[in-house]
Amino acid sequence: MTAQTVERPALVTPEPARPRRNGVERAKARAGWILLAPSLVHSVIFIAIPGLMAIYLSFTNARVAGQGDWIGIKNYLDLFQDADFLKALKNTLLYTVAVVPVAMALSLAVAIGLNQKIPGRALFRTLFYIPVVTSTVAVAAVWLWIYNPAAGLGNQVLSFFGVARSGWLTDPSVALPALMVVGIWQGLGAKMIIYLAALQSISQDLLEAAKLDGASKWQTFWHVTWPGLAPVHFFILVTSIASSFQVFDLIYVTTGGGPANATNVLTFDIFSNAFERLHIGYASAETVVMLVFVGLLISVGRLSMRNREDL
Repeated sequence: MTAQTVERPALVTPEPARPRRNGVERAKARAGWILLAPSLVHSVIFIAIPGLMAIYLSFTNARVAGQGDWIGIKNYLDLFQDADFLKALKNTLLYTVAVVPVAMALSLAVAIGLNQKIPGRALFRTLFYIPVVTSTVAVAAVWLWIYNPAAGLGNQVLSFFGVARSGWLTDPSVALPALMVVGIWQGLGAKMIIYLAALQSISQDLLEAAKLDGASKWQTFWHVTWPGLAPVHFFILVTSIASSFQVFDLIYVTTGGGPANATNVLTFDIFSNAFERLHIGYASAETVVMLVFVGLLISVGRLSMRNREDL
């Protein structure tokens, strides 16, 4: 008899069983989605859907929301030939570039000062924060009195130092910088509180180690405090850029975009086109362009901060 070779089946290594999520983990996941649900619903209804509608309407000649013929990119082509839009875009960029870095620097300086053990620091923190919770209409009314050309506090201060009186909000060359001052002042408290919380979260051990190594106050700030505030810098930068592009009520109450379009900004121009001239499609195109510029500025700010961290 001839011997027959019996082939043995190859051994297959069984795949390791995937660990199953136990009941506690599944309950945590469900709880997380339940807690996120209100925010997600809000974002979808009030951000995502209106945003998609604005993008669609920007390619139409809609006069009333939801109605209009498809005209492609005509609105976008017309925008960059519109002197009012270009002026509003320029004013918005100037406002953002001036207000955001100055407000961030001042709020950080105030936060550092109020983080020290000084008498009455709780009172000072409250005073700096009051403008944040005050209605912009009330803030505008106070600053309208300050900027009053005849009897306002601003011209009285200038007169005390022997400087010629200013038209403030009636002078095209001064109106926008005057409103920048208001924007910086009103937003200072919110940024100060965030910086103050971040300063108090920096490890005291690192600060003590720097002190023991003989580092000066500036060296300690630059090499310990500043890097520790990096996430907060980015958060404040993003929220500040978004807020500066949304400035509207201050403009509406004080100058109405004047004089001679000197304080006309994107939000005010969008409002005028959408609700006064009823050019919904055109205003939607302006909105899309504004969002693009906000994204670009945030990207530039993020890149600059990343480069600073690599130094």
